[in-house]
Parts: sequence; structure tokens; C-alpha cells
Amino acid sequence: MKKKKIIGISAIALLIISIIIVLFVKNDKGLENPLPEAFQDESFPDEDDIEETEDDEKAEKEDEEESEPAAGRLSKKVRSAVSRVFNQKVNIVAIGDSLTQGVGDQTDQGGYVGILERTMDHEEHDLSIQFSNYGKRGNRTDQMLERLEDEEIQADIRQANIVLITIGANDIMQVVKENITNITLELFTEERNHFEERLREIIETIHDLNGDAEIYLLGIYNPFEKYFEEIEELNIIVNEWNQTGITITEEFDQATFIPIQDIFDEATTNLFSDDNFHPNTTGYHRMAERVFEYLTKER
Repeated sequence: MKKKKIIGISAIALLIISIIIVLFVKNDKGLENPLPEAFQDESFPDEDDIEETEDDEKAEKEDEEESEPAAGRLSKKVRSAVSRVFNQKVNIVAIGDSLTQGVGDQTDQGGYVGILERTMDHEEHDLSIQFSNYGKRGNRTDQMLERLEDEEIQADIRQANIVLITIGANDIMQVVKENITNITLELFTEERNHFEERLREIIETIHDLNGDAEIYLLGIYNPFEKYFEEIEELNIIVNEWNQTGITITEEFDQATFIPIQDIFDEATTNLFSDDNFHPNTTGYHRMAERVFEYLTKER
């Protein structure tokens, strides 16, 4: 056990040091907060501040080529499934962190939620689909609980048929920010217990506001996998937190967990934006396809 703890401390410490080095190399002006954009409220340097390489240009070209087929695949699925599964009027509320907001989407059209909205609201469908997006970059579970007290959000949830949630990544990174000089696996385990309590309260709150709504919780992916695949502890943390999401959703009849980690782990093309943490447009297309797959499952 002691040996495992030491390994965990060393591996995570290496990760933090590497992130700091990478970010300071990319930003010659320096950063007050050396944490990646995906897990802080401050803006990451603009594209003009980041030196592009030939690999970056190649990856960007692949993103553009890949996103169009993904959109076509999703549209085909919509045409064959939407009318069969949904009623004539559907209200969908999306709430959560930067993944719900769509940070990293080069088209600036709302990430996976925007893709779902544009694809499902197809002129060939005799449907009325209303989306409300309450994504907010940097949100943790404690902040989301506070936002669920907002009257506008509550009103939309009461009218919702479907509620989509992305949350949890910022809770993980909060552990890093608060313990950057003394990180252990035990700290993540302790915080995961608090995360479990708050996540349960979030779903209970939504269920109390609307007992008929179908709730879908998207999982967490490991944004460091591409650069630190040898650090097993990172995947252990992400897997454990995803298992917590699965456990909580299984406690509710109308709650479903949607895994997304494999989308990024098994990708053969670049699915990350310039900050290397948020999905790019192609990544969001893959997420939208996965979410739509779950929305249109027979219930």
C-alpha cells in the first residue's frame, strides 16, 4: 500500500510539472495560473499566441475533413429514428461545465449540444424541438447545485423531456489546484466521496423538479491520455469517478450514464482543440453521435 501511494504521488507530480512546462513553453507571456484551460475560468491564450507547427496544421485539416462525414452520419440516424422515438414536441435542457457550453468548438456553435440541436431540428421532421443550454465553463458539482436554485433554470427543467449533464472534471482539477505541492491518490478518493454526494443531490433535485424527465449524465474522459499514457494513476482516477457516475444513475429509474472516455482513448484522429483539453468540432461530433445513440434507444 505504501509503495502504491508513493507511485501515485510521483506519477501525478510528474503530470503537474509536465503540464506547467508545456503551458509556459506555449505562452511566452507566462500564466498566472499554470493549469489547463479546461479546468479554470480564465481564458487560455488566443490562437495568435500559440505557435502552430506542421503537425497542428495537418491535424486541423483532418478535423475539417472528419467533421463533415460525422455530421452526415448523425443526420442519417436522425432521419431514421427521431420520428419513431420522440413525441411531436420535445424540450431538452443541457446543463453543466465547458463541455455543455461547447468550449473548443472551432465553429463556435455550441459543441455537442449545438450539433444535436441543428441535426434534430431538421426541416424534414414534423417536430418541435426546443433546446436550453446552461453550460458554464469551470463549473463543479457544488456550483451546479447553486445554479439549480436559479428560477429560470428550474422553470426550464420543469418543462423538459430530457436533461443532459456534463460535470465532474473540474471537481478533479480542484483537488490538483488545492494540493499541487502534496498530491496523493487518497485525496482524489476523499473528494470522490464528496462528488458522489453532490452528484446524487443534483439528480435528486432535477428529479424533484420534474419526475417525468429522462436524465442523461455524460462521463468524464482523460485529456492527458495522449501525452501521459504511461501514468496509470490518471486512468485509475478517471475510471473511478466514471464508476461513481454509473452507480448514482443506477439509483434512479429515469437516469442514464453515457460513457465518452472510449471516444477519445480509441481515436485515430485528433479530437482535441488547440488547448489540448477540450474537444474540437470533430470531438464534439463524436460526442453528439454517442448521446444521440442513447437518446434513441428503445425505452
